[in-house]
Amino acid sequence: MTTRFKHLATAFEPFMLLMGVVGPLATLPQLYKLFFSHSEHALGLSLTTWVLYALLAALWAVYGFVHKNPPIWVGNSLGFLMDMAMVIGIFWHTGGTY
Repeated sequence: MTTRFKHLATAFEPFMLLMGVVGPLATLPQLYKLFFSHSEHALGLSLTTWVLYALLAALWAVYGFVHKNPPIWVGNSLGFLMDMAMVIGIFWHTGGTY
């Protein structure tokens, strides 16, 4: 890796950490609808999909932690929490339909 590329990659790291935090927050409107405004539509959401999202986020978080890469483990840890909130909400409102 060239010095110039290394410098660019290092400068890009804080931005990607911010994106790792902002990305999972995109789930907040869906969570709001699920828990507060449109919970009657929970049957239209796929429990299987959100469980898989949570599992994948957990795996990526562990990977990022093992490799000491904060943008990966921070973002995916937050994503895991958001995904699990969706799983809990879907299960709560539907009784566990897949």
